[in-house]
Amino acid sequence: MEQFIQETRDRLAIRELVDQYAYCADTRDAKGQMSLFTVDTNFVVYMDSKSDTPGQIINNRADLLPVFENLNTYNSTMHFNGQSTVKLEGGRATGITYCFAHHLTIDEQGQHLMVATIRYHDVFVKQEGKWLFAERKLLVDWIENR
Repeated sequence: MEQFIQETRDRLAIRELVDQYAYCADTRDAKGQMSLFTVDTNFVVYMDSKSDTPGQIINNRADLLPVFENLNTYNSTMHFNGQSTVKLEGGRATGITYCFAHHLTIDEQGQHLMVATIRYHDVFVKQEGKWLFAERKLLVDWIENR
């Protein structure tokens, strides 16, 4: 029973980590978003999920700041997390999370909305009792501009 309770706590903590990432993005808390990653994190962006070649690779938490601050180019964003899977392996876990990311820009010609469908392939680690992203691969399946 204790193992079940611990697994349930770990799954909830991982889901809260995933949701906190989206919340930090939408509230422009780049430093808070960075704090969700291990120091030696691996963050990889694939603008085309079918490509084997990433558009961006970052290998440490400190270099994430400009990536997350780039969201300031939009007037508003909303990241909506959908289904997710998590496989626990002690103090390590892997998972996939689906996300709709809405990016609003307003200029003299009106409002422009870019919606991206994203799948995050994650590796999580538990450090000092706290779950963090050790690796986050962001794969864009498609983008719609309205």
